[in-house]
Amino acid sequence: MIDQILKYNDTFVNSGFYKHFSSNKYPKKRLAIITCMDTRLVELLPAALGVHSGDVKLIKTAGSVIINPYDSTIRSLLIAILEFGVEEVMVIGHTDCLSATISSETLITHLVQRGIERDTIQKLKEEGFDLDSWLQGMDSIKTAVKQSVTLIKDHPLIPNNVIIQGFIMDISCGRLSPVS
Repeated sequence: MIDQILKYNDTFVNSGFYKHFSSNKYPKKRLAIITCMDTRLVELLPAALGVHSGDVKLIKTAGSVIINPYDSTIRSLLIAILEFGVEEVMVIGHTDCLSATISSETLITHLVQRGIERDTIQKLKEEGFDLDSWLQGMDSIKTAVKQSVTLIKDHPLIPNNVIIQGFIMDISCGRLSPVS
């Protein structure tokens, strides 16, 4: 698959089609969106929100969940706010999200099936890494979005004047519903 993508990329660049996406690094709408990495959102989310290349900073993570107040999602958000002028943040979860049903046990089973030794997993646990919590899915999309919004709002490094709101997108049609 990567070879096919590289071939397409060569054609894309040589044809000049990339010029259609020309923009600068500063989001025109001064908005950052934290959303899920679900493949169904790749085109649906921008179309449903009316955003285009150069409009927003888009940060994707499994389940739209921020696990740790000092993880790469928060780091990316801070850079978007401090360096790129983001003034508003949308956390957008979605219906039918796999992260709401996944369990750490299932993922650990998949790790073993993919060749990760149980000794490696056990060693991580013995070293104090809470693998089960790190891999565990969420109880509900609504709760996860609320928790992520609260984590951002209460974060000591996020400026108080940044507007932060949570939403759930209906994956079947793109409709947003606010999470309160």
